[in-house]
Amino acid sequence: MTSTNARRRRRSRSVARRLFLGQLAVVTVLVAIGGIAVVLDERALSDEATRHEVTAIVESLATSPSTAEAIESPDPTAILQPVTEEIRRATSVDFIVVMAPDRTRFTHTNPELIGGQFTGSIDRALAGETFTESYEGSLGPSIRAVTPVMDDGGTLVGLVSAGVTRARISDRFVAGLPVVLAVVAAALAVAVGASWILNRRLKSQTMGLAPDELRSMYDHHDAVLHSIGEGLLVWGHGDEAEVVNDEARRLLDLESDTVSRRDLPESLRGLGDSSVRDEMHLTSTRVLVVNQNPVIRGSRRLGTVTTVRDHTELQRVLGELDSMTSFAESLRSQAHESANRLHTVITMVELGRTEQAVEFATQELALSQNLIDRLMSTVQEPAVAALLLGKVSQAAEQGVELTVTEDTALADTDAVARRELVTLVGNLIDNAIDAAKQSDEAWVEVSVRETDTDVVVEVADSGPGMDADALARARTRGYSTKSGSRGLGLALVSQVIHRHGGTLSSTASAGSVVTATIPLGSLR
Repeated sequence: MTSTNARRRRRSRSVARRLFLGQLAVVTVLVAIGGIAVVLDERALSDEATRHEVTAIVESLATSPSTAEAIESPDPTAILQPVTEEIRRATSVDFIVVMAPDRTRFTHTNPELIGGQFTGSIDRALAGETFTESYEGSLGPSIRAVTPVMDDGGTLVGLVSAGVTRARISDRFVAGLPVVLAVVAAALAVAVGASWILNRRLKSQTMGLAPDELRSMYDHHDAVLHSIGEGLLVWGHGDEAEVVNDEARRLLDLESDTVSRRDLPESLRGLGDSSVRDEMHLTSTRVLVVNQNPVIRGSRRLGTVTTVRDHTELQRVLGELDSMTSFAESLRSQAHESANRLHTVITMVELGRTEQAVEFATQELALSQNLIDRLMSTVQEPAVAALLLGKVSQAAEQGVELTVTEDTALADTDAVARRELVTLVGNLIDNAIDAAKQSDEAWVEVSVRETDTDVVVEVADSGPGMDADALARARTRGYSTKSGSRGLGLALVSQVIHRHGGTLSSTASAGSVVTATIPLGSLR
C-alpha cells in the first residue's frame, strides 16, 4: 500500500503532469481570449456589413428617377409606401423612410408615423453627402444611412433613410454565434489533444519523475561521472558522444567540447556499436582496456556505452615481471643443469678420472662465466644485464641460439628509463625468438650500445623478416586479445620510442633486423 501511494504521489507531481496542467491552463486562457476577440471582431464586422447594406439600399432608391418624381407628385405616400415596404421586406431592413427636406415623412414601416418628423441627423445629407450613423429613433437604437434625392436638374427634392435596429443586428449575430463557438471549441480540443500527446511523450522521456527527483538524479549523475576512475563515453544514434567524463578526456587526450568518433584514437574509431569485452587497445602513450555494451530499454536500442581503463603502468610492471620471471626460470634451469654437471664431475672423480673431471668442469664454467663477466663489466644497468642473461637461457630452452654481441655496452639509467629499456629490449627479443623458431637454424643476435647521442638496440633473427610496411602495421595495431604483454609486441615498443622521441626501423635482407634508437638525454 505504501509503495502504491508513493507511486501515486510521484505521478501527481511529475514534470509531465505539471507541464500538462500548466499548458492546459495557458491554452484555455489563450483560446478564451481568442474567442472573445473573435466575437468582438465578428460584432464589429456585423455592424460594418449593416452600414454597407443600408447605404446600398438608400443610394439605389435615391438614384432611381421614379423616386424624385414621386416626391414631387401630389401624393408621394401613395406611390412610395408600397415600393419601400416591398424593398424593406426583400432586404430585411427595419425601416425605409422617404422624406421631404423639412423632415416630413412620406413613408415609414409604421403607417401611423407617416407625416411626422424624421428624427436624426440630416444636415450632411442636405449638403449632398451620403452618411451612416447609430441613432435611437422611433423603432429604437439602429444603424441607419441617409442620402439626398436630386431631380433631373440637380436640385435636392428629398431624402431617403434606411436602417436596421440593434435588436435585429443582435439576432443575426446570435444566429451566427454557434459557428464561432464551434471553431473556438475545436481549437481548444486540438490544443488539449496536442498537450496530452506532448505530456505522454515527456512522461515517457522523464519516466514520470518529479522536478526535484530529476534535479537530484542529475546531481548524482554529474558527481558519479566526475568521480569514477574509468573513462566513460555514452553514444546515441549519431556520431557524436552525448556524455564524456573527465577521465575519458584524459585517457584519450580529448580537448574539444563535442567529441565524435573521428576524435578517438584510430583503433577505437572502428568499434562502431559492436559489443566489446576487455579488449586491449593502444594509443601512442597508453595501454587501455576497453569495454562496450549496447543500452537497451525494452526492445528499443537507445545507444552504446564505452568504458576505458588505464592499464599502462600495470602493463609495464607485467612486462618487467615477465622478464624477471624468465630470468628466474633461466636460473632454475641453470641450477638444475649445474646439479647434473656437478654429479657428473663427482662421478668422474670417483672413477679416478680426475683430469677429465677438471677439464669438463672448467670448460662448462668458462662458457657461462665468460658471458656473465662480459655483461656485468660492460652493461652497468643491472636490469638490462639480467634480462639479457635470462633471454639467453630462455632462447636455448626453445631451441634458439641467442648471442649478445661483443659491442654491447650500456651505462646506468634512472628508474623510469630502466623500466622503459626492459620493455623495449624484452619485447624486441621475444618477437625475434618467436620469428626465429620458424627457420631451420634458429638464431637471434642482440646488440645494446651507446653512441655519443643515442642508445641503439639492434635485434637480428633468422626469421622471415619484416619490411617497412609490415613494421608500420605492427606498430599501429590497435589492439590484441592475447593474454600477457607479448600479444602487444611492437606496439608496446612503439610506445616507448614515441615517449622518448626515438626511431624504429626494420630491414629484411638476410633474416630480419629491427633497430630502435632513443636519444641518450631522455634516459638520463
